[in-house]
Amino acid sequence: MVTICIGKVGQAKGQKIQLDANELVSNDEFALPEKNAFGNSFRDYETDNGRKDIVEQHYKSSHINQTYEFVKQMREEYMKLDKAEMGIWECCELLNEIVDESDPDLDEPQIQHLLQSAEAIRKDYPNENWLHLTALIHDLGKILVLPKFGGLPQWAVVGDTFPVGCAFDESNVHHKYFKENPDFNNPKYNTRNGVYIEGCGLDNVLMSWGHDDYMYMVAKENGTTLPSAGLFIVRYHSFYPLHKYGAYSQLMNKEDKENFKWLKVFK
Repeated sequence: MVTICIGKVGQAKGQKIQLDANELVSNDEFALPEKNAFGNSFRDYETDNGRKDIVEQHYKSSHINQTYEFVKQMREEYMKLDKAEMGIWECCELLNEIVDESDPDLDEPQIQHLLQSAEAIRKDYPNENWLHLTALIHDLGKILVLPKFGGLPQWAVVGDTFPVGCAFDESNVHHKYFKENPDFNNPKYNTRNGVYIEGCGLDNVLMSWGHDDYMYMVAKENGTTLPSAGLFIVRYHSFYPLHKYGAYSQLMNKEDKENFKWLKVFK
């Protein structure tokens, strides 16, 4: 397991801080740059910047293999949290070895992304320490691609996430590859709500397996002091069909809608 805690200068080791998320709310907007590392618009999957084919092949594998049963198996396996125990910075350093194949905007080691995210958030929200930490750790789950943590293929670790157990919304990038997914024609899973009830809450929805859900489980099971909004960001920051198009919003409950506004900070 990875140790997740929030500490402050002078605090006794192991002592937890009780945070009130309602006192940490900011009405500021986070200003994103207009261009990515290649000088193109962000999340442009059509422009050939040398990564187009790599990214598309990634999503093809993801969309074919991320099934309801696969996700259940992965969650059962990784819920054990038996791979390692380490501090946050030690885990961050492991991302020096990882380049995200699904990212059309960046081809640098992921540790740079973590640091850039945390610094950008700190600049705009200087008094909200929990949000700085959330930005720093939100992608730590990408260690799943490393042999020590199971050596999973990148399609099972990175990329946009989406619910399984219901119809694959057409807003998903490279949607055409879902047609080869065994769940695509399964009447149990291919309706709008599938196995879910409208308004059931995202906590009751299985998402495609990856670093988001893994890091959420690590943080939650280790008793993190991050507020609900922080855990929501960690778990759903790659849920772009919802962020960008409002897809699957019928599954959200009141708490989801309240926490959803914090994703604007990251996206």
